[in-house]
Amino acid sequence: MHESELWITKLFNDYLPGAGNTLIGIVGMAPEARPWVNFVTMQLLVAAIIIGLFAFLKPRLSADHPGKLQHTFELVYDFLREQADEQVGHDGHHYIAYFGTIFIFILFCNLIGVIPGMESPTMVPSVPAGCAIATFFYYNIVGIQANGILKYLAHFAGPMPLLAPLMIPIELVSHLARPLSLTIRLFANMYAGEQVTMVFLKLTFLFVPAIFMGLHVFVSFLQAYIFMLLTMMYVAGAVSHEH
Repeated sequence: MHESELWITKLFNDYLPGAGNTLIGIVGMAPEARPWVNFVTMQLLVAAIIIGLFAFLKPRLSADHPGKLQHTFELVYDFLREQADEQVGHDGHHYIAYFGTIFIFILFCNLIGVIPGMESPTMVPSVPAGCAIATFFYYNIVGIQANGILKYLAHFAGPMPLLAPLMIPIELVSHLARPLSLTIRLFANMYAGEQVTMVFLKLTFLFVPAIFMGLHVFVSFLQAYIFMLLTMMYVAGAVSHEH
């Protein structure tokens, strides 16, 4: 058992090592005695929490007597819809499912680190990188769907044919840098926030750690919002018919 192994990771390694080795075998990694790592088990826990939360909410949805949980998610939906319409335009609601999914998943991954015995999976580079790569493929796919592959690729050449040899490399580098930018921004902020909180938890008691935990919560919301907002901007550029 690794010193940093969380209790949930220990359970997975004790009872489900075969499943873990099957998964790492798919990507060509050699089997290990304890294949599960913290950031993977924490993501699975976050996914289970989100699925359980919406499974609990769905049968309780009511137009006449909405509960507090329904009100909360209606506010979240209205906020997402407003942001999508502002950034993408009148077609923004077509993409709100992805915007909402990436926002809620990253937010829960960020916030779960506040709970004792847990850690934020987003403070490991692989998790922000996975979200960034998913966003990269998503906005390119919806861009091709909205404009057709030829017209979508044409915008990499810029508005003037004479500038195409210069614009194409610049646009390619710009687009390929987006996953890296999204990854570093989310990872660096969450890692720094987690480390600062842990240091003050060890050095002080009660009130001072509470301040930094409050800051951690604020950063968690802010980084989830920034990631979602940048995703919206990338989608807006991809689906726009006025390149």
